[in-house]
Amino acid sequence: MQDRDFRHDDAGTMTGRAAKRLVMKFGGTSMGDLERIRRAARIVAAEVRAGHSVAVVVSAMAGKTNELVAWTDGAGAAAPGLPLSDDEYDVVVASGEQVTSGLLALTLRNMGLNARSWMGWQIPILTDEDHARARIVDVPGEVLGAALDAGEIAVVPGFQGVSPSGRITTLGRGGSDTSAVAVAAALGCPCDIYTDVDGVYTTDPRIESRARRLEKVSYEEMLEMASLGAKVLQTRSVELAMAKQVPVRVLSSFIEPDEHGVLPAKSGTLICDEEEIVEKRIVSGVTMSRDEARITLLGLSDRVDAPADVFTRLAEASVNVDMIVQSQARTEGAVNLTFTTGRRDAARAADLMRAHQADIGFEEIRVDEDVAKVSVVGVGMRSHAGVAQTMFRALADKGVKFQAISTSEIKISVLIDAAYAELAVRALHSAYGLDAV
Repeated sequence: MQDRDFRHDDAGTMTGRAAKRLVMKFGGTSMGDLERIRRAARIVAAEVRAGHSVAVVVSAMAGKTNELVAWTDGAGAAAPGLPLSDDEYDVVVASGEQVTSGLLALTLRNMGLNARSWMGWQIPILTDEDHARARIVDVPGEVLGAALDAGEIAVVPGFQGVSPSGRITTLGRGGSDTSAVAVAAALGCPCDIYTDVDGVYTTDPRIESRARRLEKVSYEEMLEMASLGAKVLQTRSVELAMAKQVPVRVLSSFIEPDEHGVLPAKSGTLICDEEEIVEKRIVSGVTMSRDEARITLLGLSDRVDAPADVFTRLAEASVNVDMIVQSQARTEGAVNLTFTTGRRDAARAADLMRAHQADIGFEEIRVDEDVAKVSVVGVGMRSHAGVAQTMFRALADKGVKFQAISTSEIKISVLIDAAYAELAVRALHSAYGLDAV
């Protein structure tokens, strides 16, 4: 997967030798049953008629991966004393995408189109050996590209690759988005991701009915939104798209070609380079994540290496930490240290701290999972003052207290009581004028 300088116009269409190639990705909801697979096939057929050489990346049917994971758990439980092999886990859970890729290829063939499935090892999508959470190392695009240029529709199971030892690997949850972007980078073309929403919105429309669909979002903004709770795209796929400069468009999978087999004009949201967004918004969106837990170490020794001791132990246990706040404790010579982590890691992090309480040197630990993280994101923050003032004034006017803060160049996040999360989202959405027509 070599570095390329992809140039594209406002519609997200790449120019140059591979201009007519296109990667289309359909998620689990879009592959949910045979009728939805037939709808996806009609969308693919319309792009082929429009002159594109198409590779399609598919997810497993909605809910299928969870079922397969449960089967692997059951197999492990059925053989007490025998460890569950990660490489065999990947063999099982990768089969969901293999089924949908075959079904879509069969459907396209029944429509009279030249289609075939390509397993991850056939392309190949080369990964490291880290089973269940592998990372893509390279995707040689020559063979697949030649097949597309010869008129074949390639249907690729997402989420899977092949290790240096020739074993099937999987990329972790949401890995099909990453597969699609990696294939697009290898083919030198844009990537259209079809999902159950019609684009990226200023906030979750289920929380704020006045949320608006954004026509364009920068890679950096989308990366922040994805990591802060927006579920439209998987974080690793956005990182890869930004690194390889692959334009990604998020579209609804519930569109239908007209009676002539022509798709409506593309709308959705284009994820692109910041330089392509002429009018840069100060704030583009408000996100919320309930997958948060706050852990506080009370009476931590104020020796200079105490925080380093805490976070070294957490890092060695692969516990990701986000917000960090240190405050003076009532006890002389001590501080209180608060940090946040995902809920799934909270119990493990707390147990780890308790196990090393004497070595670390703190009096008490408290864990609170009744919290939420609310964030505002926008590339315009770099060049505009007063963004923080607007945020904290809007929260204060609604009586919302914040417990911790974290910032970057283009985002501000606050940790608040979970009961106020939706109120805070609506207040911030209005304060930054995101509900304006």
